[in-house]
Amino acid sequence: MHHRRPLPIFAALAVLGLLLTAPPAHAGRAIEPQDWYRFKAVSELAMAPDGSAVAYVVTSYDKASDESRGALWLAAWNGKESLQLTRGESVSVPRFSPDGRYLSFLSARPGGSSTQLWLLDRRGGEPRQLTHVPGEVTDYAWSRDGARVVLVVRAAEAGEKGKARPPKPLVIHSLLFKQDVEGYLTDAARTHLYLLEVGSGVCKPLTTDPASSDSLPAFSPDGRQIAYVSHRRDTPRQLGVDEIELVAAKPGAKPRRLLTTWSPNRQHLEWSPDGTRLAFLQGDEPRYSAYILDALAVAEVPSGRVHTLTGALDRAVLSPAITADGRAIEFAVEDDGYQYPAEVPLAGGAIKRLAGPMVVTELAAAAGHTAVLAASDRSPVEVYALESGKLRPLSTHNQALFAELTLGTVEDISFRSRDGTVIHGQVVKPPDYVPGRRYPTIVWIHGGPNGQDDHSLELEGYGPQLERQLFATHGYVVLAVNYRGSSGRGVQFARSIFADWGDKEVQDLEAGVDYAVAQGWADPGRLGVGGWSYGGLLTDYLIASTTRFKAAISGAGSGNQTAMYGADQYIMEYNAEMGPPWRTTRRWLKVSYPFFHADRIRTPTLFLGGDKDFNVPLAGGEQMYQALRTLGVPAELIVYPGEYHVLTRPSFLVDRFARYLDWMAKYLKGGS
Repeated sequence: MHHRRPLPIFAALAVLGLLLTAPPAHAGRAIEPQDWYRFKAVSELAMAPDGSAVAYVVTSYDKASDESRGALWLAAWNGKESLQLTRGESVSVPRFSPDGRYLSFLSARPGGSSTQLWLLDRRGGEPRQLTHVPGEVTDYAWSRDGARVVLVVRAAEAGEKGKARPPKPLVIHSLLFKQDVEGYLTDAARTHLYLLEVGSGVCKPLTTDPASSDSLPAFSPDGRQIAYVSHRRDTPRQLGVDEIELVAAKPGAKPRRLLTTWSPNRQHLEWSPDGTRLAFLQGDEPRYSAYILDALAVAEVPSGRVHTLTGALDRAVLSPAITADGRAIEFAVEDDGYQYPAEVPLAGGAIKRLAGPMVVTELAAAAGHTAVLAASDRSPVEVYALESGKLRPLSTHNQALFAELTLGTVEDISFRSRDGTVIHGQVVKPPDYVPGRRYPTIVWIHGGPNGQDDHSLELEGYGPQLERQLFATHGYVVLAVNYRGSSGRGVQFARSIFADWGDKEVQDLEAGVDYAVAQGWADPGRLGVGGWSYGGLLTDYLIASTTRFKAAISGAGSGNQTAMYGADQYIMEYNAEMGPPWRTTRRWLKVSYPFFHADRIRTPTLFLGGDKDFNVPLAGGEQMYQALRTLGVPAELIVYPGEYHVLTRPSFLVDRFARYLDWMAKYLKGGS
């Protein structure tokens, strides 16, 4: 355990001056792979009950330990004070106690132990461990009086605690049996709720059904009952459904179902202050699971009658937060390259936009104050106060680094695809772009397909926005195309590729290249393409459809979709959208054309992936790599040991950026 000297909160000051605008113009440098050791990813926002401060997590990429570590930070609402509260082991899921005196978080402290709930007094001192449950605490929620905490716990493996045990066979019963990061979903992987009495430390099971996995608990305002989400995954009918349950806040109580809804991309439950309504998010039926636009709804308690609040919006919403007076819900709206904050009356009515164009990734509200995590084309995610439609900075974790850089300019583009469909996106031009000069050009494809290229710099995950600036600062024009299947343009636009992957998207991406050539930006003899996840899949589709690209990078992709059936985590989507391969063989072969027509590929391709990826297993890239090597097409395969779908090891993140630049330079610039 890393020791730190106890400090009173706000003992240190930080100058908070970064605005959500471009830094002062000056001659800077390009983004370099080694910058990963200085990037700071800001996430997991929490607001103090009295609105006086915000807590959040800052993930840094430590070179010495080669680990990504999340630290807890606290910023005063007035913007004058900021302090790092934890060091050493990573923390997550910060929450304020209801009286605002304490900050709680999850952490495996000291190193090597299971994740437990910890408590930190805001007046100073060391964190103290609040739970000692077998297994791991994955989430939690406070009761309004602060006397109890409901925990989400994943059971420990059978055997004696603290002693090494030989491996045992994994027994699988579920239809959905694997998940990226979580691994194989045995019965022990199912989570259940426990009730912790804070004063005594007594912790007892609250939900015990071995056939269900329970999560996302929320105490009612009077503390008498808890709402939560229950999932079952043993049969096809149970997949893609959120069962929202209510249970009395006492061990031995029997849960009752409030409602059943299609699972959204990211569920969130929140009670109205009077306890009569429960806000939640609605998804879509399983066959449209890959194209869900989450909608906001409220359920009456106890009747379970549902009222959808954003059904007419035709845009995805995220991060809902009920205002302190209980009259409205604030949330973010994903819309055509942006994510803006908005609100809607809890009783229903017109949706009000709270600010102009921006990219808000998370939102928290309390005591009449609203804080957001937001980013722009020139600034990664930071913490801001949202006041009168404007953003006031509360954190500046990336300010010093980005003051050294000169980024490319980002412009919106719009063009027509082959069939006349209007496609939107962005072009990123090098900082020293000269009009009339043609540049080596890279089509950098976002993942999903449910997602969009937007006006932000994303440091977490596999954010293509940062990667396109990496290339632009090294002299490339970069195209970001929101192909059909992307979100941000409504449900019909998203669903237009239903069960027909690699067709309309390829048309849209090629039309984007044609547009860039016609505008005089792109050199048609120096074109590259790449992406991660669905961006990797579409890279495989593109190079099997045309030979115009001179270099390609396929990260965590696949060209033989039949080989992914049963090997990845998308069995529900495959069965519901595509149909099982033995019933729809021709359809499966059609969407697997990059592999079965690999002999059409002439583009030198770099394949990359993590060997523990259950989202898009490494076999997807391995097969395409073997196919190209068999055909004599230049190819490399980079395997990142111990990594999942999203890379987290700092040295691997540096390595990936370096390989991106080297591969494109070799084939588009004639050398490293």
